[in-house]
Amino acid sequence: MTAVAPEPTSPTHAFAGARASAVTLERVVKRFGDVEAVAGIDLDIVDGEFFSMLGPSGSGKTTTLRLIAGFETPTEGRILLHGEDVSGKAPFDRDVNTVFQDYALFPHMSVGDNVAYGLIVRKVPKEERQRRVRDAMAMVRLEGYESRKPAQMSGGQRQRVALARALVNRPRVLLLDEPLGALDLKLREEMQIELKEIQQQVGITFIYVTHDQEEALTMSDRIAVFNRGLIEQVGAPAQIYERPATPFAAGFVGTSNLLRGDVARVIVGQDGTFTVRPEKIRLAWGEEEGGPDDVVAPGTIREVVYLGPDTRYIVALDAGSELVVTQQNLATTSTEALAQQGKSVRLIWKRRHCLQLAEGSQGGGEGGDQGGS
Repeated sequence: MTAVAPEPTSPTHAFAGARASAVTLERVVKRFGDVEAVAGIDLDIVDGEFFSMLGPSGSGKTTTLRLIAGFETPTEGRILLHGEDVSGKAPFDRDVNTVFQDYALFPHMSVGDNVAYGLIVRKVPKEERQRRVRDAMAMVRLEGYESRKPAQMSGGQRQRVALARALVNRPRVLLLDEPLGALDLKLREEMQIELKEIQQQVGITFIYVTHDQEEALTMSDRIAVFNRGLIEQVGAPAQIYERPATPFAAGFVGTSNLLRGDVARVIVGQDGTFTVRPEKIRLAWGEEEGGPDDVVAPGTIREVVYLGPDTRYIVALDAGSELVVTQQNLATTSTEALAQQGKSVRLIWKRRHCLQLAEGSQGGGEGGDQGGS
């Protein structure tokens, strides 16, 4: 078969071509003793985009954010903000603000005073300060809460206060270090939508660090996938998910089905490493062979995981290895789904959905894959 090769991965994108750069990293390295946390990355983030840095713990994403903020100094390389080299500048000399996961609010101060704190430090006149605090509170939908203390507010409200405090200073770049990590799932999902709406409203560059791939896919204009101090792939959410460039990117962003070695030769018909997403595969019973544009892989359903809206099937292939299949429960009950365990099945998917991956990845790791030989 002719496998579909992934699109070229590059720090730039069609999105970047129409706008000026907000943040540029040139061969940036950061070492802590013998540990190389950031291993020589190039990155271009354009003005006004919502850009996410996604990766597991220890991948270098948070260190990269701290380098942009000025909390760390690069061991090698340069960091430019709107074309100016700020590699050696202190955080307060950079036109950026940071929102942290723990909010970092002053508990003894009112919400209004928390939001105004940066303006007080900068000696902004009282009348202008009050107007800007009102505007910032309205922006995060907290009008009328200025006199409350942080302890009197919910976690989601406190996160909005932290966001208002950062926005009130009118930075050109806002850095967000896993700001929703302390919230429960429902509130986190609501805040994802609100954050994206606020970013579109204010029009400034948001750089967002997360280990949650769904969070990154929901909010981002572009995503950089980090692994072991390097960037595996940069692209729009659909490109990252539908056309992963490396085994690591395929495995970390969504569930990865990888076919390699003898398994790839039997099922795909050629050597290499291939990936197919679980929702692209359908289960076929009986003697169905599939069409000329299909790949067919017989196997046995080893495990069934009923998830409510959909069901996850783990299928042991006759050729070796396993694939994960996800199907919506349009007309299937939990009893019917669970009854499929142990049954023989054919997995069928379109050839165009079987993507060949680059054998080597910058980061050198392959996390979270569900296949292989």
